[in-house]
Amino acid sequence: MSEAVKLEAIEKSFGSRSALLGADFTLRWGEVHALLGENGAGKSTLMNILSGFYTADAGVLEVGGQGARYANPAAAADAGIGMIHQHFKLVGPLTVIENLRLACARAAGWKNQGAALQAMAELAAQLGFHLNPKWRVDEMEISDRQKLEIMKVLLAGARILIMDEPTAVLTEVEAKAALGLARQLAQSGRAVVLITHKLRDVLGYSDRVTVMRAGRTVIDAADSAGMTAQSLALAMVGEQPVVVAPRASARPQREILRLIRLSAAASAHGVGLREISLDVRGGEILGIAGVGGNGQAELVEALIGIRRATHGKMLINESLAPPGTEARREAGIRCIPADRMGMGLFGELSLGLNLALPRLLGKKPERRWWVRNGWMDGLARAAITEFEVAGAAPQTPARLLSGGNAQKLMLAREFAGHFSILIAHSPTRGLDIRAVHSVQARLRAACARHVAVLLISEDLDEIMELSDRVAVMSRGRLSEAEAIGQVDRGRIGRLMLEMH
Repeated sequence: MSEAVKLEAIEKSFGSRSALLGADFTLRWGEVHALLGENGAGKSTLMNILSGFYTADAGVLEVGGQGARYANPAAAADAGIGMIHQHFKLVGPLTVIENLRLACARAAGWKNQGAALQAMAELAAQLGFHLNPKWRVDEMEISDRQKLEIMKVLLAGARILIMDEPTAVLTEVEAKAALGLARQLAQSGRAVVLITHKLRDVLGYSDRVTVMRAGRTVIDAADSAGMTAQSLALAMVGEQPVVVAPRASARPQREILRLIRLSAAASAHGVGLREISLDVRGGEILGIAGVGGNGQAELVEALIGIRRATHGKMLINESLAPPGTEARREAGIRCIPADRMGMGLFGELSLGLNLALPRLLGKKPERRWWVRNGWMDGLARAAITEFEVAGAAPQTPARLLSGGNAQKLMLAREFAGHFSILIAHSPTRGLDIRAVHSVQARLRAACARHVAVLLISEDLDEIMELSDRVAVMSRGRLSEAEAIGQVDRGRIGRLMLEMH
């Protein structure tokens, strides 16, 4: 197979921070090539150079055997390069079909909206995606936006397809369909780059694998058939990653969080809550599995005080939960939302400000009259060190962080100080192996301090590995929670499909 892409000795810096230090990457026509590395290793930066979002400071870029240099993403798209971004490149106020027409109409040759709708329907059926073309993007679930991002690039007809964490918020069935399509596209003669932290996807769907570490290529286009999950993990982190031992079943503690037949209205394109009842005791993790878009986002919003309940009660330590987000936070609730940049962080503000803002709210703020930059910078430096936020400084805008490092920043903020309830919605999405283990260890450490943890995830591996009890959410309803020892993966999966 001939080379579709050749990147050689690529260098890229952002100010004083070096993101790429002579990185190499080659992609052949007809292959799925996995690109791996820890958060901040330079994977997305390298692919952003290929797709026209950045220009390299030094090095060689060839596409189809010819030298190339793209001034912008449109020029790369004209050359047949499309990238499915981890941080979505969608226009929020526009609908699904408007986003597709804006991005794909010229490349796809659509003459009118009818042609666009037909193409969307055919691809959605092939992938098993269910999206309403009339939905506004900024009112959609994060998992639905991921599906739209995948469809947008595929419908544009890219011959070189870059998929950056494409399955991070998809269910197993949806992920298999998306990865299966990647294989089909490669077999039809296209070239596919798969950036992922899911080693099972790498070993199951890729032909070759490249591993980056700290801006350099440490494994260059090795045959995937000769790799193992252990060897890939070792190459990514440079040392044997620490495996967190399974936590023993929690002993029953006092009930900290309780919902009694709680109902709430749906978001614009979501699902309303229908008499949700649950209880979470201190020292346990209650896992909520389910297909995305079945009320999980509404549940999180109701718990943290953004969405008003229309019926039922929420109790914290046997007392009615106070209204409002500040009061809920002061009552001991912390939240890791699924949409890290849309709901969790202020992209234009510095790391120091993002970490400091929650400490300045409520009846007992840490700083009331005089907020010093030195104090905020100290918070940021401590978080960067403890949570290993790569390529960051206190004054770095949050939007410049990679997806995984943005998640680490949010985790640093939410794990700070005293809290009694932790709501974690897909907390390991987009994280590398070492960071996943670190998050799992922190969730278990919180349990050891008798924190009540509510884990909401579409990743069954995550649910089954961490939870003490498991319930399934579908169409705004919640099944009875069962002890993890009484259920298996197949049972939970079937229940998700049956209820859905």
